[in-house]
Amino acid sequence: MVALVSEFALRFSICPRQAYSYLKRYKGMEHLQRYYGVLHTQPFPDTVDVLAQVCQNNGGELR
Repeated sequence: MVALVSEFALRFSICPRQAYSYLKRYKGMEHLQRYYGVLHTQPFPDTVDVLAQVCQNNGGELR
């Protein structure tokens, strides 16, 4: 999970703390925890795409 938050931060050029807060606020962390069994088997870029889409679906504005 830490690695995925770090990858998310890199993708959107934000610090890991901001990435975690964003993911928490827009339900990305909830999605990650719920589907970790599947998501951790996917390449990081694909998982970051999924998390970004989940956040966008819940009001997040990072694109």
